Amino acid sequence: MNRTRTRKSRNETCRIGVDVGGTFTDAALEIGSRRYTTKVLTTPRAPEQGVLEAISVVIADAGIAPGDMGLIIHGTTLATNALIERKGARTALVTTDGFRDVLEIRSEDRYEQYDPFINPPAVLVPRHLRFVVAERMDARGKTLLKLDEAGLRKVAKELLAAKVEAVAVGFLHSYVNPAHEIRAGKILRSILGSVPISLSHQVSGEMREYERFSTTCANAYVQPKMAGYLERLSRELKARGFNCPLLLMQSGGGLTTVQTSMDFPIRLVESGPAGGAIFSAHVAAQCGLDNVLSFDMGGTTAKVCLIDHAKPQTSRTFEVAREYRFKKGSGLPLRIPVIEMVEIGAGGGSIARLDKLGRITVGPDSAGSEPGPACYGRGGKDVA
Repeated sequence: MNRTRTRKSRNETCRIGVDVGGTFTDAALEIGSRRYTTKVLTTPRAPEQGVLEAISVVIADAGIAPGDMGLIIHGTTLATNALIERKGARTALVTTDGFRDVLEIRSEDRYEQYDPFINPPAVLVPRHLRFVVAERMDARGKTLLKLDEAGLRKVAKELLAAKVEAVAVGFLHSYVNPAHEIRAGKILRSILGSVPISLSHQVSGEMREYERFSTTCANAYVQPKMAGYLERLSRELKARGFNCPLLLMQSGGGLTTVQTSMDFPIRLVESGPAGGAIFSAHVAAQCGLDNVLSFDMGGTTAKVCLIDHAKPQTSRTFEVAREYRFKKGSGLPLRIPVIEMVEIGAGGGSIARLDKLGRITVGPDSAGSEPGPACYGRGGKDVA
């Protein structure tokens, strides 16, 4: 009876927080007022191995068993890094006829009005992987043109021939009436099999097709990598006796399940940094400080967040991978709930080079942890 009470008490108080970055994986174990922490190198080819190693170290230090754990909370920058470094899946977009080039037309705003040489943010889906199908809804959700199912099946065969790894579906005004997208998803899944498909009304069911299409493409772009990782991690944790819930930190600061994270990994794009911003706000409140600037230096990216009146600022829109002097409009727009911060591809492990004009440039690619920067002495030759 006493042993049962002890185990129940531990389950209620034992919690692990683990964060995976591009270079390091960190774990923190809390048991009542006691805390144990560790830092290990991230294992990029199989990130779950670094997570399992970090968790094993802290529970060994604390002298507890996997079955004693009550909760695991996980944050990561893997999705962010995949977008910034352009290391996601081979993604295709299926959209309404006439809207193939929305991703490149964007909102037609110039983020630097007086620079004739500005470069727009590179799209995740090149033009040859953007396909159109006849269909049309009006702004109130009324069907103006039925979905051309025969045309969609032809597109699906082209997708197979192109060997795409993920598909984004974005139809005009689907946020009002998603019937065509739902039907398109069923048809595509019946032909493409296990290829993951992201529907825009589920990923970002809001008006403005550019932002909605961009967010959906980003979700599809990172989904195979993130879903595979989370599935392997969940399986390995259970195999090792961790029967407690595993929850993921979202970009907006809330928690969600593994399955939701696998379906909508774009919601994790600021997962790790969001946890850092929340912790900064907590520390600021303890110190009696209402207005604080938090800074989070990772291996691949650096993040800044304004803590205003003891709370991180939040937003419904966000840009990742800004390319031009941190100016708004020079990055990929994502329409998701997010803790607002500025993020650049210049972290502790970002690679420094000389450009064509002899200027020093940093990032956005990082030396990572394998083999790591030259100073790590692990075989890396790039200067970071």
